Amino acid sequence: MNNQHQIVKTKLPDVKKIIMVTSGKGGVGKSTIASGLALTLAREGYSVGLLDADIFGPSIPTLFKINDEARPTLVNKNGKNLMEPLVRLGLKIMSIGFFFDEKQAVVWRGPMVTNAIKQLLTETEWGKLDYLIIDTPPGTGDVLITLLQNFYISGAIVVTTPQKMSIADVQKAINMLQDEHIGIPILGIVENMSWFTPTKHTDEKYFIFGQGGAQKLSEALNLSVLAQIPINELICQDCDKGNLSDIFEDPNIDSAFKLLACEVINQKKEYQYIRE
Repeated sequence: MNNQHQIVKTKLPDVKKIIMVTSGKGGVGKSTIASGLALTLAREGYSVGLLDADIFGPSIPTLFKINDEARPTLVNKNGKNLMEPLVRLGLKIMSIGFFFDEKQAVVWRGPMVTNAIKQLLTETEWGKLDYLIIDTPPGTGDVLITLLQNFYISGAIVVTTPQKMSIADVQKAINMLQDEHIGIPILGIVENMSWFTPTKHTDEKYFIFGQGGAQKLSEALNLSVLAQIPINELICQDCDKGNLSDIFEDPNIDSAFKLLACEVINQKKEYQYIRE
């Protein structure tokens, strides 16, 4: 590769792999997918961190029932003050939402957002991690650009729902990730809300958001569908109450997240371009 296109990126010490969960579309369940993946990896025995990189609409504090009184403390390491992540369900979690009241709006311009993301990543005492899962905001704005330009991301998972409207926006994010000057390995596509299955009738499927959207996208862009995550009538309730781990009581959801975790663990895709 020509030297003029080489980019020096930061690697976090003691973090083996950083996996980014993203989408060009809001409302597709990125936070649920990122959190569910992180929990599943932790249940498989891996050391896992979870970063909520959605500066303007952090969802992770709600999903893990972390109230306004919970604030990260500082720890001194090698003469530098670092933030201690909060620990829930075996995960080390960091979010900008830990520093603001949940009803308080974050009114920041681009440079402040960029600095915040860098601080959350580099000034958190993650310790030794096998995986750091990053939940990104919708779109292809400042947060995504900062992550892609400044940090060595091991791979990206793209989340969509079956609807045509979602597919169109997600394709924009994929095109950005596949840019030759970025070179982030896209592990594949996760289709969320693939179908509705009542908890008392686990053999029934209702395709209330359409069918086959992710498969068509995968064929068009030569990407794998890593998992299809169904929904039931209890998921929203579990997430709103901060009982995220309860979603795994549904065997269909549990097996889907195990399949996704297996794909991440057995990742074969690597960077196409050297960034040293």
